[in-house]
Amino acid sequence: MTDKKKSLMPAGRMILIAVLAGALAGAVAVYVRTTLSGNNAPGTPVAADDTSAADDAACALKADRAKTVAAAATGAVAAMLPADPPQSLKGLAFNGPDGAPMTLGDHAGKLVLFNLWATWCVPCREEMPALNTLQKDIGGDAFEVVAVNVDTGDDTKPKKFLAETGVDALAYYRDNSLDLFNDVKKRGLALGLPVTLLVDDEGCLLANMNGPADWASDDAKRFLAAAGS
Repeated sequence: MTDKKKSLMPAGRMILIAVLAGALAGAVAVYVRTTLSGNNAPGTPVAADDTSAADDAACALKADRAKTVAAAATGAVAAMLPADPPQSLKGLAFNGPDGAPMTLGDHAGKLVLFNLWATWCVPCREEMPALNTLQKDIGGDAFEVVAVNVDTGDDTKPKKFLAETGVDALAYYRDNSLDLFNDVKKRGLALGLPVTLLVDDEGCLLANMNGPADWASDDAKRFLAAAGS
């Protein structure tokens, strides 16, 4: 019996240590979640999912507006469809012209024509000069074409293409990880490239299109005027 008790005691100690370690890990996890809440501390942190849900709920109230805006998409931009339902795209992430991470929410206050393109996508390459002209014609404080290149690899090919085609009015936005495209795809908004999304000044999707369009056309400008550009 003495030998059995001796043999069991190390196991008992290990169980006790494991319990204490688990409790400590839980405390650390709670601390990490709390301290990462930034400006919300020391109050109750707001979960990212809750914030996204609230944003989506607010955008969903714009369903009638989305239908009205999409109804103005005729001719060269007739493929634009109303968002069903409108959703918040503020969290879409990519890199800005300076290479720093940013989100679409950083363009709050502007109507945005958000476009995903790649150098290997022939329709994208044909569409870029028209997007460039659109930005020159009506871009400003109230409206911007945000065309994000999604080539994998470094910046060599996309910058060379932009230089060769004279695309000089569009800011250089970039995501070489495919995370952005996959995010848009998971939302049911992307079948391939190019993808174009019309996003209002509060980050809500109003209309979307798969495939290219003549964005320098009068049809495009009338459509954007109806959206409030």
